Amino acid sequence: MISVGEKKIHIKQGDITAETSDAIVNPANSQLMHGGGAARAIAVKGGSVINEQSRRLIERIGTVPVSKAVLTDAGELPCKFVIHTVGPVWGEGDEEGKLRRAVWNVLTLADLYNLESISMPAISSGVFGFPKALCAQILLDTTVKFLQQPYVTLSDVVMCNFDRETVEVFLAAEHTLKKAKQH
Repeated sequence: MISVGEKKIHIKQGDITAETSDAIVNPANSQLMHGGGAARAIAVKGGSVINEQSRRLIERIGTVPVSKAVLTDAGELPCKFVIHTVGPVWGEGDEEGKLRRAVWNVLTLADLYNLESISMPAISSGVFGFPKALCAQILLDTTVKFLQQPYVTLSDVVMCNFDRETVEVFLAAEHTLKKAKQH
C-alpha cells in the first residue's frame, strides 16, 4: 500500500467487476465497443445499461479520443459508475504521455463526481501492448501526483488486476516508488 497523506493506493489481484469502489475503470476503445478482455467482462456483468449508455454517448460525441474519459452507470455491477478511458496502443507515438493523461483524466472525472474510491486495471497493457512495468510505473506515479493535490475527494485507489503476473509487476513498481521516496 502507498500512503499519500490520508489517501491510499492499494494493489490487489481480483476481478474488477466484483469491486465495490464508487467506480471502476474500463480500458475501452474509442468506439466504446466492449468486445474483449476487461471491457467485455464489465459490459457482460454490468448488463445492457452499460452498452446502451455507451452507444448513446458515441451517437452524441462521435468517438472517445485517446486519453479521454467518459462515465456511464454501472448497471448490475456492485459499483456506482464505470469510467471508460481509451489508453494508447503501443507504437502509436507519445504512448507514455497519453497514458499519463488517460489516468489523470480518469481521476479528475472521479473527483468531479465527488467519488471517494476507484478501482483501475493496468490500462493499455493487454491487447494494446503497453509494457506492463512501464504501465505500472505511470499509473502509480500519476495517481500519487493526483492525490497530492489539495481538496481532492478521492481517497482510495485500487490497482486491481486479474492475473498474478500483472499484480507482481505493480508490486515491484510500488517497491521502487517507496524506495525513491525514502531518498
